Amino acid sequence: MCREQNLSIDEKFLFRKRITGGFSRRSLIASLVLLVCCQSSLHAEVGPAPDRLKDSIQKGVTFLKSNQSEDGTWTSPTSLGITAIATHALLVSGVPVSDPTVQQGLKVLESHQQPDGGVYHPNSKLKNYESSLAVMAFASANADGRYNAAIEKAIAYLKEIQWDEKEIGEGKGNVAFGGAGYGSHSRPDLSNTTFFLEAMKAAGISSHDAAVQNALVFVSRCQNLPSEHNTTEHADKVKDGGFYYTVAAGGSSQAGTNPDGGLRSYASMTYAGLKSMIYAGVNPDDPRVKAAESWIRKFYTLKENPGMGQQGLYYYYQMFAKALETLGSHQFVDASDVSHDWRKELAEQLFSEQKANGSWVNENPRWLEGDPNLTTAYALISLSRCHSPAVK
Repeated sequence: MCREQNLSIDEKFLFRKRITGGFSRRSLIASLVLLVCCQSSLHAEVGPAPDRLKDSIQKGVTFLKSNQSEDGTWTSPTSLGITAIATHALLVSGVPVSDPTVQQGLKVLESHQQPDGGVYHPNSKLKNYESSLAVMAFASANADGRYNAAIEKAIAYLKEIQWDEKEIGEGKGNVAFGGAGYGSHSRPDLSNTTFFLEAMKAAGISSHDAAVQNALVFVSRCQNLPSEHNTTEHADKVKDGGFYYTVAAGGSSQAGTNPDGGLRSYASMTYAGLKSMIYAGVNPDDPRVKAAESWIRKFYTLKENPGMGQQGLYYYYQMFAKALETLGSHQFVDASDVSHDWRKELAEQLFSEQKANGSWVNENPRWLEGDPNLTTAYALISLSRCHSPAVK
């Protein structure tokens, strides 16, 4: 990086004069060269090659379009979550609302909005998950306000089933407080709470809203970090600043436990937790944010979902993209002081994994990632965050 790139033009010339003792012809030329280099570095484009990105996205879009069933769903008529996320993925990939495939997907979601406002299959045990994803799809198609009513009803439903005083019969003292589960009245978890908060953000709900702040209580308790926000039994056993699956029902981490019962952190939940805290209005200088950033700096990679290997890899990619976009930096510096153009690195990793038919699929099928409809949707959502900020 140019040492003087943060200086103004006048300051650069004064700097050169100070270290050379004057403006000789040679020093003046050197200063001009230095200035050109600094200005070039400031305007260097980040992200992958635009044409390659466009081509990869188009191939993924073509795959999803060709794989939609005649009834407008993907994978199964009862898999409403996959239909919602596929529809959302097409929309954020630049497919217009008027596109027949998108229209079919949206109509399926509309037809499944229940009297209580939720958007789910009648026999579903994933009501929060499906409704949250449906809100995200509706919001992506709502430039003209046509889905305002559907979004408003779905948000009211999501708030109704959130684990708060009504659900648990007590206040914040219960570790389940503020979380969101799948919607079948089991226990809340960080993944579902993350989708809940994404739905709130997509719908334009303020970070000061009570439901959002209650969700933040739960998110903070899923972090391996003792603080005034986390005094649970698990808070001080690992203390690495990462996140795990849930603090509720005795606590659980998909990455397993330490010998002392500490719940191990893993990447997909850590990026999800970091993003969720910022969505809920937590200041970037807050110790919770700083601790999560420190964890991802230490374990930065796109070859695996750190802590889980290849399990949940494509879910991890989209959490990675959303979290780093939320942090607002074009470059991410890891614990070894290596600077990463994360958009470029993520896109190129996905380019290398894309199948000839335009799809992506995880060879490890856990969490439905053997379904190319789901993994392709995840990949497209990830790539939608990889456009260079200069051209997006």
